[in-house]
Amino acid sequence: MLSFNAKIFIIGINPYVLLPAAVLKEIFKQAGKDKSAIPVKGTINQHSFTQTLVKYSGKWRLYINGPMLKGSNTKLGDTVTINLEFDAADRTTPMHPKLKLALQKNKQANEIFKKLSPSGQKEIMRYINNLKSESAIDNNVKKAIQFLLGRQRFIGRDKP
Repeated sequence: MLSFNAKIFIIGINPYVLLPAAVLKEIFKQAGKDKSAIPVKGTINQHSFTQTLVKYSGKWRLYINGPMLKGSNTKLGDTVTINLEFDAADRTTPMHPKLKLALQKNKQANEIFKKLSPSGQKEIMRYINNLKSESAIDNNVKKAIQFLLGRQRFIGRDKP
């Protein structure tokens, strides 16, 4: 685990910290890459988190989301202690069996789903996966299919 202190800055509405060059170099080594998003885990002021390093405007940033700020009892401008390492855990979002079956039954919706960006696919899958009751899952799988066919709003969107 790599440890460093960093000040919390903000870009737009997003709080973040910059990583020291030596820490970045080690994370790249652990991840086996220095391009695209890099999954990481660690602590901020001893509060555990799972996050992703991203490069934006030429700088690698660790974005500090609301739960991280609250859990670490910090705010913008504070200097925090971060322990960080590459997270090799599988972060694949599984497809709910009922969504999978519905897509198999509706070839047109399935083709549209396949053409969505990975984040668009993940957004639908996460939404369905986080529902609690079977009736909510059934209703929302139907809504997802109608959304993919351009017939109904779903997850706050008009069309895929």
